[in-house]
Amino acid sequence: MNVEARGATRRMCRLVRWLARRNALRRPVDRIEGAVLVALSAAFLVAVAVASILGAHTYQSQRAASAGLRPAVAMLIQAGPFYGSLAHLGQAEARWRDPWGGEQAGVLTTVTTPGITGAAQGARIPVWLDRSGQPVAPPGGQIAMIVNALAAGAAVVGGAGIALLISYGLCRLALDRRRLAVWESAWSLTGPRWTTRR
Repeated sequence: MNVEARGATRRMCRLVRWLARRNALRRPVDRIEGAVLVALSAAFLVAVAVASILGAHTYQSQRAASAGLRPAVAMLIQAGPFYGSLAHLGQAEARWRDPWGGEQAGVLTTVTTPGITGAAQGARIPVWLDRSGQPVAPPGGQIAMIVNALAAGAAVVGGAGIALLISYGLCRLALDRRRLAVWESAWSLTGPRWTTRR
């Protein structure tokens, strides 16, 4: 065992002894606060693990969803919505070929096919079709999938961190009130003896 490993082991043993041994200056509320800190730290580590699992699941599900999409070309039967229209959601009727070679007709929206905005009647617009041959929103790129996965994980860690900090603050407030009550009780016994001395 090298010197650094022995030093780390010694420090860990010292920390365990410091936390576990009895100390006349350490009050029961101090031990409770230490136990709460250990429990909250463990809960935060669990939240980090859950966040990483959720982020990986989010990434995999987005990747699987985008893998099932197929590109196609739709021909507009009517002109698409014009630029600057007051409606946030525009639509236009179109025809396209499904993955099996059959022709389908339906309504394309600016959500599923942003390219219809400002397109003339008869224009050919690229679309993405799901497994049933219906138009869906274009898949996000690799970077978008990674950002979404990281955002999902960060939301879990951030939410858990805030909840744990609030929990610690409330616990600390209750323990400080207990400390103050014990101090006032001890002072009520000791204070009169000090004030009578000259």
